[in-house]
Amino acid sequence: MADTRAPAQPPATRRAPGQARALLIRRARELALLPALLAVLVIGGFVNDAFLTERNLVSVLGSSAALAMVVLAESLVLITGKFDLSLESVVGIAPALGALLVLPAAKAGFGTELPTALALSAVLLVGAAVGLLNGLLVVKLRLNAFIVTLAMLIVLRGVLVGATRGKTLFDMPDAFFAMATGTVLRVPVSVWVAAAAFALAGLTLRHHRVGRALYAIGGNPEAARAAGIRVDRVMLGVFVTAGVLAAVGGIMRTGYVGAINANQGQNMIFTVFAAAVIGGISLDGGRGTMSGALTGVLLLGTVDNLLTQAQVQAYWIQAIYGGIILLALMLARLTTGRAQD
Repeated sequence: MADTRAPAQPPATRRAPGQARALLIRRARELALLPALLAVLVIGGFVNDAFLTERNLVSVLGSSAALAMVVLAESLVLITGKFDLSLESVVGIAPALGALLVLPAAKAGFGTELPTALALSAVLLVGAAVGLLNGLLVVKLRLNAFIVTLAMLIVLRGVLVGATRGKTLFDMPDAFFAMATGTVLRVPVSVWVAAAAFALAGLTLRHHRVGRALYAIGGNPEAARAAGIRVDRVMLGVFVTAGVLAAVGGIMRTGYVGAINANQGQNMIFTVFAAAVIGGISLDGGRGTMSGALTGVLLLGTVDNLLTQAQVQAYWIQAIYGGIILLALMLARLTTGRAQD
């Protein structure tokens, strides 16, 4: 007698509705930041008449450009399921070493007085070198990424203080400030550079095999390796790229401040994680988009500007950022149903 039962539905088909629902929830979480950003803008308009002026909004974008580059760097690392806490120290040490190479000894430099182009190239090389060292320790020696990069953060912080002897560096060539001081359509060049970097990263993650590899590695590195992805090579590339992006962020911060001090970048990593997490970048790896991370940057930049104009003390701003991270983690737990490791 012929079997008249309907064929079993393939597992992938059975899972499709659940997958679609999870995707919709994640998208809704990212889009939920837009009403929050709009609400902050409206509140800011009531708090201070100058808040919604073109000058202030451009100032918010300019002050957020360096943060955006470091958030982009951290987001790429987080998507692969790793951490890099040392990025905040790269923001300080990379441009500082470049400045020391170009400044004469009379101005606290090394006295080498390298050409500006070489000094700026050295800034990027320092970022790449730190990223490569982190990657080798994490990927090749299989050391814990959190501990390795925390140690690197401390080491680089000490190197920065020692190299600058605790002094603030001034009088660098104009090229060190060009991205912050130069404008295109009345918007700082640094903002355009950050926007282009996010756009390129977003397109790569969505459409290029390298982007798909990052998500695969973050989801399950062993499965990614079995699928033919060169996990170690990709991970090394991510750490190096993150270091270079953080170095560029350091140049942007230098231009915005107009100098380099021994504390440049200090405690920046807390804001970086806040922006990434509220933007939907998963701490477990394998999930997150550049549009969400960028929205997180804009939201925090706007909140910081609003609180500053409302004359809120800096320590309260840090406390608010900590609360934002906790709320974002709870929201991620509720929307995904997955425990944070």
